[in-house]
Order: sequence, then structure tokens, then C-alpha cells
Amino acid sequence: MALLGLQASSCGEGEAAAEIDPVEDNRFTTSVLTDAGGLDEPMAFTFIDEDNVLLVERKGGVKAFNIAERDMRRVGHIAVNTIYTDKAGKSRVAEEGLMGVIADPKFAENHWVYLLYADPDTAKHVLARFELRDDSLYTESRKIVLEYPAQRQVCCHTGGGMVFDADGNLYLTTGNNTANPPSGTSNLDERPGEETADDQRTAGNTNDLRGKILRIHPEADGSYTIPAGNLFPKGTEKTRPEIYTMGHRNPWRVSLDSKTGYMYWGEVGPDAAEDGPRGPRGYDEFNRAKGPGFFGWPYFIGDNIPYADFDYATDSVGTLFDTTRVINDSPNNTGLAELPEPQPAFIWYPYSFSETFPLMGSAGRSATGGPIFRQADFPDTDRRFPAYFEGKWLMVEFMRGWIMAVDINENGDYAGMEPFLPDENFSSAIDMQFGPNGNLYVLEYGSAWFQGNENAHLKQIVYNGGNRPPVVYASADPVAGALPLEVRLFSEGTQDYDGDALSYDWQITADNGYREEISGANPTVQFDQEGTYTATLTVTDSEGNTGTESFSILAGNAPPVVDIVISGGNQSFYFPGSELDYTISVEDQEDGSLEQGQIAKDAVAINFDYAPEGYDPIEIAQNHRSSDEWVLYAKGKELIDANDCLSCHRVDVKSVGPSYLQVADRYRGTPEEKQMLVTNILQGSVGKWGDHGMSAHPDLPERQARLMVDYILSLDDAAAEKQELPLRGTFVTNTPPGENGKGGYLLRAAYTDRGTGQLRPLTAEKIIALRNPILDVERNDAAKGTQLTTTPGRSFNVVEDGGYIGYNNLDLTGISEVIIHAEASKRSGAAGGVIEVRLDAPDGTLLGTTESVESVEINFGAEVAKLRAEWEAGGKKGPEPGYREVRDKFRREYTVPVAEASGRHNIFFVVKNPAARQGQILVQLQDIVFKPGDRLSR
Repeated sequence: MALLGLQASSCGEGEAAAEIDPVEDNRFTTSVLTDAGGLDEPMAFTFIDEDNVLLVERKGGVKAFNIAERDMRRVGHIAVNTIYTDKAGKSRVAEEGLMGVIADPKFAENHWVYLLYADPDTAKHVLARFELRDDSLYTESRKIVLEYPAQRQVCCHTGGGMVFDADGNLYLTTGNNTANPPSGTSNLDERPGEETADDQRTAGNTNDLRGKILRIHPEADGSYTIPAGNLFPKGTEKTRPEIYTMGHRNPWRVSLDSKTGYMYWGEVGPDAAEDGPRGPRGYDEFNRAKGPGFFGWPYFIGDNIPYADFDYATDSVGTLFDTTRVINDSPNNTGLAELPEPQPAFIWYPYSFSETFPLMGSAGRSATGGPIFRQADFPDTDRRFPAYFEGKWLMVEFMRGWIMAVDINENGDYAGMEPFLPDENFSSAIDMQFGPNGNLYVLEYGSAWFQGNENAHLKQIVYNGGNRPPVVYASADPVAGALPLEVRLFSEGTQDYDGDALSYDWQITADNGYREEISGANPTVQFDQEGTYTATLTVTDSEGNTGTESFSILAGNAPPVVDIVISGGNQSFYFPGSELDYTISVEDQEDGSLEQGQIAKDAVAINFDYAPEGYDPIEIAQNHRSSDEWVLYAKGKELIDANDCLSCHRVDVKSVGPSYLQVADRYRGTPEEKQMLVTNILQGSVGKWGDHGMSAHPDLPERQARLMVDYILSLDDAAAEKQELPLRGTFVTNTPPGENGKGGYLLRAAYTDRGTGQLRPLTAEKIIALRNPILDVERNDAAKGTQLTTTPGRSFNVVEDGGYIGYNNLDLTGISEVIIHAEASKRSGAAGGVIEVRLDAPDGTLLGTTESVESVEINFGAEVAKLRAEWEAGGKKGPEPGYREVRDKFRREYTVPVAEASGRHNIFFVVKNPAARQGQILVQLQDIVFKPGDRLSR
């Protein structure tokens, strides 16, 4: 059990930590509040009262969410720009859109909320005030508070973080709105026509609002005034008085310490992986400002590490910039030439391991930000975070998925850090705040850029400072059976984190009037009367706190026993064209057996079906439904039933729109047709089935739309035809026409008995899931010392010597070798290592060891350009190549023979490198391939 306590080893500059009582992680409960797919690119949130949150989505959606009721409502939509168009007229998705939101401090009285968004018609960003009443955002109430120009030719950086101080001043982060240089260093291109690549025109410009944190005081009429104490006094020539701090590249979420007034924010840095002639490698920063100031960009980064004055016109490297005299002499600068002395970063870290801040780890990076905790900001309850966190900055990292608790001394300076809830993952956290009730809330954008993600969530972290009620687990064996039925009740797994003495009380009830109360942890009860019984376990601790759990017991009907026995072939993996010798059996205590003819063959549902790529057969098998309806397309049907589809469509009858059978008949499911149908659902369509148009569903994640299309196309007779299979025979796992062979197979047999007396029938089924032999390293069954980052691309890393992943119960029958795709990225400072393949335990029988996984240097920019040139020369066939295709081109294989092993085993992949440092990546695991011998790969 991890304890939250400052250790001397986590402190910076050799400073010892204070002795403070640690806090057990189990006092915190993390829960996902919103439904999967309920948010489409969420960007930021704000509390409008204790129970209600307002969230904004990049494409313009504004949603309200009630925490207590778990109720999400769409309350408005803002028209926004989401496209960049370059000089050649080529368009791409922009970071722009609806970027920030905050409620007025007096929202309960005036109902005002402030939104930062990209104007849909003019190249500018707008801070506007709206009224929110009765679950509706009144767009006609808009008051434009502030606006500033924004170029839309090249990416990136928009800011959008907002916070109010105690005096009603509003702080707003703005991005630099400048291109990312291919070199990954600073943006200093002063050549005519290259203005969008010169950060001296924005972040380093005292007369421009971009690349800044602004401080203004909104007024009742929709205007604003300038509070005293900003960086430049009002009226100073060639300056903007709104500027509080400047010299920012991409400041994200901003917070204020309610006690000191100090400002904290996360700031995303450039991409260079190594120091070079033009300047240092890239760093992200978590920053603090005690007052107004200049934070260095584009001349300095980190603790004022200087860049060189690079001349793009002559391709020559000049002198390093001097912190004692910073001069902005760019022809694109409209502000002062001489800038204030730069302030160093508070915390800074590269892609690779940081000697200064070792707990930051190594991987992709994207500093988000987070709040500073002060107990005085919240009601004094046992739900409020404890005094241990007083004055600490809880900062979250978008890509690395951690939250750090940063200790700050009396001077407001860094004094150390420690992981907060290190066993949790907060990947793609784009905003984090305390709510009025003292709970901590984390908004997660999701894995992939510019699309709705299933893992876009709002999470809640609740602290319990009082006596914790018991955590109850209740079960029974058996839970159904013929009379007389003896059942053993179990409380195994029940625990009390406070170590209190526990008492166990069971209550058994039924509609037939039966009632019995039994004490004891694991008693036995006998049922002599047919019925459905409810067993409830109540566990009480010595403080009087209780926990309960209930389940049903069916007495009078034994469940069927269904089995599929495979006597030939591999029982874990799907290999195209392999043969499986199988036998299906069914036994039921009341109905008889299939073998003796008491159960008819046609009463047994048999489905041996291919599960296309994207459907996880293991997950389907573990979460199957006891139903004769084929489970593969059940999720798509659920989504259709839950949306507005049935208002215009029916399965087999034409309504306002065509029936789903008509759609399935017209479109036979080619990749092009499937994508067209997905696009129609998301964007709407007109004229394809008559005069009525189909509504767009922009808030629906594309993955969900694809599942809906899969279900509709499955209704086609040709697509949905099921094989008539004998109860015993040989089945060949062929890949269906049109499929790519990257899926798996599900072998399913099910039987529903006839029931007995008044008892409902019981269904039993057996599913054997044959997974694809290319294993997803993220979907392991056991892991230690690993790290997952999800943005902009997913990366699964082993980050400690002896770290491993494991898979349970894999059949090695007929397997000749295991191929591991892995790399040690030089960019992330990976240490490399060897990978051991072991049976049954991380230190079990050694099957083999790979050669050393070494660092490989790849110029991704040059290789992407090369692949794209080939793609264009070839007529642009297929998707435009990018980072993933370069990685696949250069990825390395590491092979371990396993032919000497057979049967089922838990298999572990253990990475070893004793020289790796704390927090350093050893290797990135990409996938693991089980390769069959000749007999299985016919």
C-alpha cells in the first residue's frame, strides 16, 4: 500500500523534507463520473455551483453535468473555427475551437459565464460573456469582452486557461500562435513571408496579447478595466496593459494560491530531443509567478537556458542570448525592443530522464497544470483534503498520466515533490480543479487528437478522513441448483482499512415468505423449497459503520453445463486456415443430456464466428450475455437504441428514413461504403433516400458510429448468415472474404433449459476466445514497472529494471517462436535492456532472452517527408503516411524460440537493465507476436 509522504530523496537541491504524517492512498476514492463517449474533445470545465459543472468541447459544444445525479445535458453550442488553411490552400484540423470557460464569481446572482473561442468568420480569438439560465446558454446575451487576432495558416497553441482572484480580476492564458520549427528549437525566423514562424512577433512582443497571461477586471457592462500592478503601466508606449506575464510558448491551465496570490501554470515546450548548435533540447515547464514578469520565450527555456540568435536567411548560428540584456530586434516586433529580465522556470523537464527532477520520469511530455490546496478554501469536513496537503501544488501531466504533489516553502520556492495516487492513471488530463465541496476533479480529453474518445471523462477524487466503512464482498457456491440445495455463503475479500473488528450478518429472503438471519463470516444454508432467494451480507465495524452487498440464489433448478472440448489445434490463438477438432456437450440435471437425446440438437445455439479487427474476443467472452442473439454486434444495437435513431428508422419497416434492412441491402460493407455510412451519421446527409435529410450527430464519437454501422450491415442476409455446425467435427478457422485477418475467432455454444415449476429458465454457455496472435501490450493481465502515455500517440514503456507484463493461460501448443517488437528511443533517453520470456511467474522458468534492445536514432521529419513524397508520386493511394508509418518501417524484431514448451502457461516478458536510473524508460514495447509452427500455419 503506497503512502503519501515526503521523502528526502524526492526533494530538490538536497533539501530535507519535513516530518509530516503520511496519508494512505486508500483514503482516496477515484471514480469516473461521465459515461464513455459522453464527451467529444472536452477542453475545460468550471463549477457553477456545488453540484453542477459546465464543460466545453473543442468543436463548440457546451454541456452541463450534475455530479450527484450523474446527468449530462447539452445546454448550448458556440459556432467556432476548427480549420487551418495554409498559403497553398491546403486545410488541416486546427487546435482552435472552443478553448476555455469560467463562471463569474457571482454566478449565483448574475448567471454569467465567460468563454474563449476562435471566431468562425474572422481570424481572431474572442473572450465573451454569456448568460446561462435554466440549462440554456443564451447566445443572444453575448458581450464581447476582449479579442485579439490569430493567424490560421499554421498550427499551433491557443491557451484558454482562466481563473478569477479574490478581487474579481480575471487571468487568461493565450498561446503563441506560431509554427513549430522542424528543428524543435526556438521560433526566430525573421525572413519576409515567414512571420508565422517568428515568436518575437507574439510571445516576445510587449504590444501583442499572444503568448501571454493576461489580467483584466471584467465590468458589468461587458467591458473591462486594467487592475493596478500588471507588467506595463497603462499608457506605456508600445505595450498592452492587459499583460501580466509574457514570454510564453503554450501556457495551459492557470491557478492561483488563495493565500499568497502566487500564480501557477503548466507550459508546453518545443520538441528538440538533444542540445544542438541553435540551443538546448526542449523542456516543458510547470511555472510559478510571484508577480508580473517575463518568462523568457523565445530566447530562453527552463532555468533560463539560452538559445542562439539563429539567422534563417544565412543559415548561420549567432551568439547566445544574454539574460542581462534581452533585445527583440525582429522586424516583426511592434513592441519595445528591450525586454524585462527573464525569470527562470519553476520546474522544467525534457523527454528523457531529468537529473534535477527525477520523479518526472521520461516519455512524451505535455504540462497541464493544476490547483494549489488551501484548507481554508473549503468547508471543514472529513471530505476535505487533510492538512498534509496544505500549500502543495497538485499538478497533472497530460501525456505521462501522473499527478505530482509539489511542496513549496515559505518563500514560495520549490522544496520537493512526490507522486499523488501513483497507482492511478490520469492520461490526457486537460484540466484539474478542486470543486466547492473540496473534492478534486480531473477532466480527461482522451487518447486521440481531434476526435471524440471513449476515454474522455470527468473523474472525481474523494478523500475520506473519518472512519472508513467496511468494503464488502459477498458470494456463494453454488448460486443455483436442484432441491435440496445446500449453499455455502462467503465473505472473502471483505476488508476494513482502519483495522476495526468486524461482525457479519446475513439475511436470506424470498417472495415465498422465507426469511432467515444468520451470523458468521462464511455460514452454510440449506433450501428445501423452490424459489428465488436474495442473500444480503451486512458487515459492521466497531465504530458502527456498515457496508452491504446482495445477490440472488435460485433453488429448484440446476443450471445447464455446456462445454466445447478442443482436441486438436491451439486453444488460445487464431491462425488462418488452422483446423480445430471439437466436441460440444450439454448436460442438465432436469432436462437430461444432449448425448442421450433428451436435449434436441436444435435447442443448442452454436456460433463459430470471426471477430473483425477492433473487436476484442477476450473482452467479448468475459462480458458476454446469456442470449441467443450473437454478441458481436450487441454494442452497436445498444448505441442505436440509446440515440435518436429510432425516431426516423426501424429495423424492418420504412419510416421517415429507410429501414436498417434496406440500408444493409444497398451497402454490402466494403471499407468505402462503411466509412461513408459512418460519415453520414456524424455529419448528416440529404437526398440519398428521398427529400428528408438525416440529422448530424457531431457529438457522437466516430468509434461508436462505426459500431452502429457494423450492426446495421450485419442485418444483411449474406453478412448475417450463420453456419450450420455439427456437435462434433473439425472446424477450419478461415478468414472471411473482405477481412484482413487481424481479428480473432469466437467459438460459442449455449443452451437455455426448460425451467422448473415457477422458476425462470437458466442459460449457460461456453465461449472459447481465439485471440489474434499479435498481442496488444496494453491489454496485459499483469504488469509491474510500466508506464502508458496516450497522446499524441500511444506509447507503452517499461520504466524499471525487472519491470514486466504478463498474459494468463496462453496455449503454447504448436507455437515455434515469440517475436517482440520493441525500441529504445534516443529521444526519450531510453536505457535499453534485454527481454526475458518466462513461464508461470516473473522469475519462473526462462524460455529465452532477446538480444539487447538498443537505442536507434531516426530522423522522423526526414523520413516522414520521404514517405509522403513516395505517397504523392504513387497517386496518393491509401492514408497519408506520418509518424506511425515511419515507426513501423524502422521497428525492430526480437525473436525468442519457444518450441520446447507446450500446454497452457502464464507467460511473462521481463525487461532487465540494472544500469537504468530511477524513472528512466528502458524500452517501449509495441506488440508481441506468437508464431505457429508448420503444422498450425497451413
